[in-house]
Amino acid sequence: MNKSESKYFNTAIRFDKALLSLLEEKPFDYITIKELCERAGVSRSTFYLHYQNTADLLQEATQYVLEQFLSYFPEKREMAEDTVRATPLDELNFTTDAYLLPYLSYIKENQKIFSAVLSHPSTFRFPDLFQQLFDHIFDPILDRFQYPEEERKYVMMFYLNGLTAIVTQWLNDNCQKSTEEVSLIIRHCIFGH
Repeated sequence: MNKSESKYFNTAIRFDKALLSLLEEKPFDYITIKELCERAGVSRSTFYLHYQNTADLLQEATQYVLEQFLSYFPEKREMAEDTVRATPLDELNFTTDAYLLPYLSYIKENQKIFSAVLSHPSTFRFPDLFQQLFDHIFDPILDRFQYPEEERKYVMMFYLNGLTAIVTQWLNDNCQKSTEEVSLIIRHCIFGH
């Protein structure tokens, strides 16, 4: 990467962080370019060198959050439909420490960012992300476990909303419990004691 690309990249990161910081304070629709520039410590003209509008920045910030999240997993756990179909049933469990601890570590180390994302799910296009995850991962897994097709979205909404509720409570408690304790709570909620 040459010096100008590095400078461009660093400015983009500053804008991403500025947007996430402002989202902790107010809804996306009320964030101005002026506020973004002040928070990022750059000029308005620099904003327009990078983006046409705040929606462009939001799209980039969403990608930034996703990449940061995925970096917490020691190995990429991308599961395409073919992989899901070939994996033994006993290995299609995402409620193990191998998956939960990286997820919870990211949340604990990025509490403000994750709170902002949870506070603005539609802003961060969670419904679109959920649909992609459902189509390519959750639905094929539930198919393997022979869940009736008409029940699958309900099962996933129950699971994801329960997980979100636990994480939200943990965030409200300033992540006082360890990631291991919260992982165990999640497993107890799903499988019982």
